[in-house]
Amino acid sequence: MRKIFVTIVISSTIVLAGCNTVQGAGQDIESVGDEAEEVINE
Repeated sequence: MRKIFVTIVISSTIVLAGCNTVQGAGQDIESVGDEAEEVINE
């Protein structure tokens, strides 16, 4: 029973970390696009 619990906790941690990483990368890409748009519009 303990092995199952530990496996679930580790899996959940990895999934949540992955989601945060992808979300952060999306925000970085969006900010670069916004800056490029401002330079183009100048």
